Amino acid sequence: MRIILASNNKGKLRELKEMLSELDIEVMSQAEAGLDLDVEETGSTFAENALLKARAACEASGGAAVGDDSGLMVDALGGEPGIYSARYGGGLSDEGKCKLLLNNLKSVKQRDAKFVSSIACVFPTGEVITAEGECRGEISLEMRGENGFGYDPIFYIRELGRTMAELSAEEKNAISHRGRALAVFKEKLKRFTEEIG
Repeated sequence: MRIILASNNKGKLRELKEMLSELDIEVMSQAEAGLDLDVEETGSTFAENALLKARAACEASGGAAVGDDSGLMVDALGGEPGIYSARYGGGLSDEGKCKLLLNNLKSVKQRDAKFVSSIACVFPTGEVITAEGECRGEISLEMRGENGFGYDPIFYIRELGRTMAELSAEEKNAISHRGRALAVFKEKLKRFTEEIG
């Protein structure tokens, strides 16, 4: 079976390939499949946006496609930046978004937050597989760490006493929202492929 990732993000492609490596599945980016899609994320949830991307790639390619959407939700900000995590502050760099969020929380003591990842896989037959994962933590008082990207330098994991950007790739994959979502997705996909034989 071949699955197209509705993205050209090399990191996401590598993670998906690694996670599905023991299954008999070829994973490729939309560019490798000859697609040039830029799906407008009009959903009101991560799950809806993941499904929009997967459906668009499935329809354009005629094959199975995976879409994902993820972001940061801060309790004290009513769940923001949420589905707008990538566009928070309008065109800011990752560092700029982190600084804006820290500034918006400067007088806030309760800084609980979570990373959320939603994955959807759509098949030409109409079947859909979905999975979601989350990672709980809090927003630190300052940026720390050189690894990762996005909000990782300000996402503090209490149990580990470090920010996501201070973890190794292996440590991050073991506890991250995307790692957890991919693990659930892998099991569902494995059952699905066994059922269709």
